[in-house]
Amino acid sequence: MIIWVGAGLLMLLSIAAFVVVSTRDVTCQVIALSFYGMLLALIFFFFQAPDVALSQIAVGTVALPLMVMLAISRMRFRGAAARKAGDDASKNAA
Repeated sequence: MIIWVGAGLLMLLSIAAFVVVSTRDVTCQVIALSFYGMLLALIFFFFQAPDVALSQIAVGTVALPLMVMLAISRMRFRGAAARKAGDDASKNAA
């Protein structure tokens, strides 16, 4: 019985990894990455490594997706500011 649960968790993990890689939208990809981190923490806990599971929850489920979303939002903000500055410079040159 326990072998089947472990095998099922590993199958879910492989499906989640495929979803993370195959998703094109960045927001959906980060959500899938967070779900992947939660599944990985569950696997660590199932295979009797609760300390690693807690670290995975903190880093892989919360911190990493949050940092990626913050970096993407910062890049979008800078891109919009750069486009606006470019438009202003072209108006001043004309």
